[in-house]
Amino acid sequence: MADPKPNGPDAPSVDLTGENVHWDLRQAMSYGDYLGLKDLLSCQNPLTSQHDETLFIIIHQASELWLKLCLHEMSGAMRQIRADDLGPAFKMMARIGRIQANLIQSWEILSTMTPFDYSSFRSALGKSSGFQSYQYRALEFRLGNKNRQFARVFESDTAAQTIVDAALQEPSIYDESLALLARRGLPIPDEKLTRDFSEPYTTDPRVTEAWRMVYRDAEKHWDLYELAEKLVDVEYRFHLWRFSHMKTVERIIGSKPGTGGTSGVSYLKKALELRFYPELWDVRTEI
Repeated sequence: MADPKPNGPDAPSVDLTGENVHWDLRQAMSYGDYLGLKDLLSCQNPLTSQHDETLFIIIHQASELWLKLCLHEMSGAMRQIRADDLGPAFKMMARIGRIQANLIQSWEILSTMTPFDYSSFRSALGKSSGFQSYQYRALEFRLGNKNRQFARVFESDTAAQTIVDAALQEPSIYDESLALLARRGLPIPDEKLTRDFSEPYTTDPRVTEAWRMVYRDAEKHWDLYELAEKLVDVEYRFHLWRFSHMKTVERIIGSKPGTGGTSGVSYLKKALELRFYPELWDVRTEI
């Protein structure tokens, strides 16, 4: 007996009998209305007729949406740390980790674009570059990697500059974590709590010792111990994202300079050497 045809009378289908589907949405808010899909899906406007430019645009636009959510969760986590309410902070930081996994995976999709594909529309980008992503820079500053020079590129965009400057001037999530340790009675030096937060953080062996006290007596300091591991996890994934970025760029453009004026791959390699929470890495050697 022959197999039934996929689209014939024996093909499986969903029986909607008894389902109260809202078919007429002329007077109601629809899925597309709620998500603003008309506007969202009209933002992909390639400047050339090259097929892969749409891929390039969507990957970067989707990444910006994930960065927006990261910043939202980061702000919430920092607020909870300030309030010494770490349970919700851990949930938000875990969510950031899952978002980072998606951001890392996005490079796998972009890497399907060959050097020839990219070169066919790269000139249309002009001087635009991911280096100019104000959300990325704000997130990096919130994480604790402060560098005033990077804020200069936003001087022509007042709204973006305001967001980046706030992230530069205010305490990072690591600064908030050290303040919490101090409130719990751990020996964090005063100069770490009252420093100029717009300046890069520098390693202090006294802070390493405070974290070592947490790790040595994890049962007593369990939530601080978990906070430390959540911070390490976020930084770890951030560097994985950077590494994937660097290798994808190397795969597609080799050693060409970046469109934003950086040296390209060699610049991205230098960024891999940075550490956000040095004492949390140093303490591993001493445990």
